[in-house]
Amino acid sequence: MSNLEQTPAQKTNELQRKLGLGAVIAIGVGTTVGSGIFSSLGEVAGAAGSSLFLVLAFLIGGIVQIPANFCYAELASAFPEDGGQYVYFREAGARPLAFLCGWISFWATDPPSISIMALAIANYLGFFIPVHGFILKLVAVVFVLIFMFVHLRSVEGGGKFQTIITVLKILPFVLIIGIGAFFIRGDLFLSSTPLAAAGATGITALLAGISATTWSFDGMAAPCYMSGEIKNPEKNMPKGLILTAFIVLGLYVCLTLVASGLLTVDELSASDAPIALLASKIPFIGSYAGTIVAIMAVIVVIGSLSSCIMFQPRIEYAMAKDGLFFKSFAKVHPKYETPYFSIIVQCMVAIVLIFATSLSDLLGYFTLVALLKNFLTFGTIIVLRKKDNYKPAYRMPARPLMVAVAMIMTGTLIWSTFVWAPAAGLISAGVAVVTGLPVYYFWDRRNRKTQ
Repeated sequence: MSNLEQTPAQKTNELQRKLGLGAVIAIGVGTTVGSGIFSSLGEVAGAAGSSLFLVLAFLIGGIVQIPANFCYAELASAFPEDGGQYVYFREAGARPLAFLCGWISFWATDPPSISIMALAIANYLGFFIPVHGFILKLVAVVFVLIFMFVHLRSVEGGGKFQTIITVLKILPFVLIIGIGAFFIRGDLFLSSTPLAAAGATGITALLAGISATTWSFDGMAAPCYMSGEIKNPEKNMPKGLILTAFIVLGLYVCLTLVASGLLTVDELSASDAPIALLASKIPFIGSYAGTIVAIMAVIVVIGSLSSCIMFQPRIEYAMAKDGLFFKSFAKVHPKYETPYFSIIVQCMVAIVLIFATSLSDLLGYFTLVALLKNFLTFGTIIVLRKKDNYKPAYRMPARPLMVAVAMIMTGTLIWSTFVWAPAAGLISAGVAVVTGLPVYYFWDRRNRKTQ
């Protein structure tokens, strides 16, 4: 039974619809902008190998996400419930895949994303304070704990914070793009382009670069996890998701163009703080650029960390309600009306990962698993459109084409990820599948016995 069908008495221990269109955009843009671009711009530059391919990687990576967001917009309007991808697989009649989606999210994608951003914040703080090694990891843990408590206390408060921090995120991009555009060096941009390598090697490098942008664009569908807490979701979810896709694409492409005109690929790939380095090359900002942009970067990534801690635990909450995860994950705090247990456990797993691996390792294995989940999610539309209960309030334009593009391009990125960072991705994906299916059948049998 969905939240829309429940009586007031039944809703007393359920999550409520308290967030509007602004929150949808804030969660989508807030999760995406900064969390990837500030952490992985150098990684993409290294994978692409040239300024031209760096720009094309972000442009193509963003365009690929537009059909994907159209797909999510339709799915979210059809099933306005918390849980996102898990719900879409469940409604398509693929309960094992639904469980596996949530299982992979819990062990291989969601806590690592929290760890990535917490470590990124600590790294940028290192620009001001000499923190390294174990102390840096402790700083990352502190940020995880702070926002864990913030989102335990209030979904409305969390939504307002996301709206404010997302507006603040736009300011550094406007500053860098607006001023930096006047100082782009065309010769620098062209000199970094491997025109002689336009054959197989060049295409492979471009594909590797596109694959490396996955983390930068991933997060735009984040509001789908919280569809059950969005007011008028049939309208607000599609609008928010589509606007998010175009906002993120425009910001990233403009920023990458400026970066490619002011810095070489070697400088970008070698820098731990590429955006701060970029700003330092812009006249009038001068020697203060690093400090200014480092502060901005901390604010930006804090917003992304907060957003992930806010929405990601909703998938385990939805699974637990269906009896496919530990029952405690379905608990809603009687006063704060948040899935407090799910939030706490996910943050604890993220803290373990902060000490278990490095930023680059986390980024590497996140990419492949995220792509696999997305590929299968787009496929659910093919199955769902034949079902009587599939009645989306929003229908994407050119549905077959959009679904095909989303699946084909995601499949291509899955392949190219083997070139970019194969080991970590393969290990995490393999472990998740091998361990997930036996656990699903265990829970499924137990549920059948209790019915």
